[in-house]
Amino acid sequence: MELTWPEFEKVEMRVGTILEVNDFPEARKPAYQLIIDFGTEIGIRKSSAQITMRYQKEDLVNRQIVAVVNFPKKQIGKFWSECLVLGAVGEAGDVILLSPDFKIEKGLRIG
Repeated sequence: MELTWPEFEKVEMRVGTILEVNDFPEARKPAYQLIIDFGTEIGIRKSSAQITMRYQKEDLVNRQIVAVVNFPKKQIGKFWSECLVLGAVGEAGDVILLSPDFKIEKGLRIG
């Protein structure tokens, strides 16, 4: 299915910096709970991410990632995910995070 350009423009992908990473034992598949700073315009958002196969918690703090910030909140157990962290999914189900090559301003839009 192809998207039109106006449809694509509605997807708001932004750069954020991970501030905090917590275990998420209630998740059906192994995941972390992330607290992400998207700068002054968007603010702090929470997300869950199934990235435990490739990443240790301590390696994620202060890492910049790309996420969609204009989806509605999604409840996962007792946790509310407020954005979708983007990554490429390998054949084994491991997720490789999308991130900028250089440290850039939080909240910058991808487009």
